[in-house]
Amino acid sequence: MPVPVPQQRSVPAAETSHGDLTLLVIEDDPAGTAITVPELSAAAGTRVRIRTARNLTEAARLLTDDVDCILLDLALPVTGPGEPDSGRAEPLFERADELAALTHVLRIAPLHAVLALTAEDDTELAAEAVRVGAQDYLFRGELDARVLSRAIRYAVERKRADMAQHQLTESRLRAQENARLERGLLPTPLLEGSGLSFAARYRPGRSRALLGGDFYDVVRTPDGTVHAMIGDVCGHGPDEAALGVELRIAWRALTLAGLCGDELLSTLQQVLEHERQSEEIFATLCTVDIAPDGRRAGLCLAGHPAPLLARHGRPARLLPYEDGGPALGLLPRARWPRRQVELGGAWSLMMYTDGLIEGRVGTGGSERLGQDGMVAMINGRLTEGLTGDELLETAVAEVRELNGGELTDDVAVLLLGRDPERIRRWGGSAPRSHPASVDRPPSPPARAARAQRPPL
Repeated sequence: MPVPVPQQRSVPAAETSHGDLTLLVIEDDPAGTAITVPELSAAAGTRVRIRTARNLTEAARLLTDDVDCILLDLALPVTGPGEPDSGRAEPLFERADELAALTHVLRIAPLHAVLALTAEDDTELAAEAVRVGAQDYLFRGELDARVLSRAIRYAVERKRADMAQHQLTESRLRAQENARLERGLLPTPLLEGSGLSFAARYRPGRSRALLGGDFYDVVRTPDGTVHAMIGDVCGHGPDEAALGVELRIAWRALTLAGLCGDELLSTLQQVLEHERQSEEIFATLCTVDIAPDGRRAGLCLAGHPAPLLARHGRPARLLPYEDGGPALGLLPRARWPRRQVELGGAWSLMMYTDGLIEGRVGTGGSERLGQDGMVAMINGRLTEGLTGDELLETAVAEVRELNGGELTDDVAVLLLGRDPERIRRWGGSAPRSHPASVDRPPSPPARAARAQRPPL
């Protein structure tokens, strides 16, 4: 039966403190006397505008964006789609499905607060309605102006809180999925049997990102040659990060297929030209192929800073840059000469992106660290006896400290090393180095048969 509620005095808009609310009442009214819902008193602080619907078909027409809350009579039958506006249709569901009307309303109004209206002896049904998705329930016998006022405001605020929590949960899930995706796109160096040590440090410049436009990779081909690469796509967004991943994967595939030097870089440039978003996008690259005996290497530079070589008992120095070619994507028919470099018996080779050398130093941050400053810093840490992961961790931390805070550019650094004494001590192969930790979520364990990838 319809529920009469005593009328209250109308409150002028000037007296309201929270703004008007619109309530859509959906109730079965065979007698033609619609449920009466009061406007709220000034003490309640909110005035309610009422819309009434006698069935779900009519409710669907009245359900607009300005409706804040729905008061649904759970006794309302679910009727067929062809039901006329006046009159009642046979229910599609048996009495056993008493929440069919509520389920229908929740489906057509997922963003609206819903109050379930039922009889006092249907406590279990009322509780089940809240479990299904209603924000609250009301009993017909105790419905009055204040109860209804409080229930409407509570339902609206609870729905807003639920929506905010849902959006937050979705954002967290997307962030976790993105983290897994980006972590999976980082390389797993293939160095088994090379006898070389490996360490890497990677820090994207984008806030809350795990992957930037910098990229690197290291693989050992069947002939025993170790190929290493590090590169940098101009820009810092997700498109640049995706392009960096494409170039890294293409480099690995081409290297394992036997390409090297100018032929490999020319093919990579074709990949870049086809995959980049605009013709202004380019990428710098440095590739090194180390001979199976570990004593010499071929070096190709495509607009990228030259690596740093430290030999046993000697200070570190930059490898020659004069024979380098342009960055990929700048000149259509460019060439990249391969320069032969003598490494010696025991050595460490550090490859890096320009994010490491473009940090600010000095009073006021008017100067950049530059390559000379980086060489001096690394030599100082080598004098202290730092090597491997500890050396890279300390170097990146010192660059950030000199910069006076976080670096704005991506930073990637990798360190390859050869120590004949350690190789003999370990029976022909050097022990794998352990990745340095950074202020990022830990990466999943690397496969046992391969060198560990550096964590984020």
